[in-house]
Parts: sequence; C-alpha cells; structure tokens
Amino acid sequence: MTTSSPTISLKSKIAFISGASKGIGVSIAELFAAAGADLALTARNEEELEQTAEAARKHGVKVWTKTAEMGDADDVKDLADAVLEKFGRVDILVNNAGVAKHQPFFDVDIETFHTVMNVNLLAPMLLTQAFAPGMIERKSGKIVNISSRGAIRAIPTGATYCASKAALQLMTQTMAVEFGPHNVQANCVAPTVTMTPMGESAWPASPRRDAKLSKIPTGRFADPEEVANTALFLASSNSDFISGVELPVDGGEGAG
Repeated sequence: MTTSSPTISLKSKIAFISGASKGIGVSIAELFAAAGADLALTARNEEELEQTAEAARKHGVKVWTKTAEMGDADDVKDLADAVLEKFGRVDILVNNAGVAKHQPFFDVDIETFHTVMNVNLLAPMLLTQAFAPGMIERKSGKIVNISSRGAIRAIPTGATYCASKAALQLMTQTMAVEFGPHNVQANCVAPTVTMTPMGESAWPASPRRDAKLSKIPTGRFADPEEVANTALFLASSNSDFISGVELPVDGGEGAG
C-alpha cells in the first residue's frame, strides 16, 4: 500500500478573518492564502490591514478588506452585509479579533466589561449568525474561534477576559451541536502566551514571565504560525469529524 504526502488545500474556499492586521491574524491570513483561499479581512488599522492583504495577494488569491470596530454591533452587522454582497458566501469563518483589558477584580468597570464582551463574544456571535445560515444551506462550513488558555485556567486580573473566552468556548460547543446535523463544524483554538507584538509587550523579561514559562514543558511560548497552522487544520476537510473542541496550543502546559 502506498500513501502520498498529505497537503492542506483551501482552493475555491472563501475565508473571513477578523483581527487580520496583527499577530495571529496576520499569520492565519497568509497561511490560508498560501493554501489557496480567497480572503475577506477586517481589522481596525487600515494601513496594517492592507499590508496583510498585499502579502496574501502574492499567493494569487483574491483579497478584500474593510475596517470595522468589533466592539460596535452595528459596525459588525454592516461588515457582514458587505462581505456577503462582495462574495455571496463565506465557507470558513475565523473569529480571531480579541481584546484583553486586565484589571484587578474589584477595579473592573462596566465600560471595560462591555467592551471585552462585545469584542470577544458578541462579535463572533453576530458574524456566525450572518455567515452560518449559508453554510447550513450548502451543507458545508467551518467556524474557527480563537480562544485562549484563559478560557481553561483563570488568570489574575483577567476576570472579564477569562469570562469572555470561556463563554466563547461554550458558545462554540452550542454551534457544534446545532450546526452538526448540517455538516458544519465549529471549534476553538486555545493558545498559551503567543509571541505577537501584544504578547511580547505583555510578557517582558521578568519573574512573572519566568514563572509562566516554568509551567510550559517545551520551555517557550507559542509562535503565531503555530496557532495559524492549527486554525488551518480546523478550517480544512482534514477535520471534518472534529467539532465542538477547544484545542490547546500550549506546549503541554495543560498537561502539568
């Protein structure tokens, strides 16, 4: 029996990626473009978003961009309408945009709570409500939500962030249960600290960083490309029988 080397292809697929101007979102966009997907990208920073788009276009795929504020429900709905007007459908939804505002529990204010919940939880719900009906109708679709280790284990000063990501995990499982009969899979990726610009600024050399690293058997933090590779797998036909999981990308941190 002979086997061929497996490759992941997203040719003929249309993928929507939020938070595509920085870090993990940039890596996901480039990797999906290399796999052949046409892209609809959004972020707040227009200049950085266009840089992501230009890099993706080098792979010969179509790339469309529109800036949006994920914390504004009306902006999110308008964005979804514009995507469907441009492409007619979305085959792969990647809810990557997120915000972390760390505060001691007793200092959490209502404005911060709503901002974090709107970006990390409400926006993915609204985008799924916009794009998943078409997936269900076509009997094919992938939803990949970028969560966090903070959804699995609490982080000091992370009350709002951890709560939002844990809620995203349970919402994803609900999607898996409701959409599964229609051949639509929904999964979460839960990275540990990832060496994006935000990750590097949040975890500078310090005893706190050393303590975090000591919990990761591989002895290092994640690279954005490693998170993107996981998202690519979950967006592909290779994961057709995987749904409702929260897949840690944590170097074994959760095993300790």
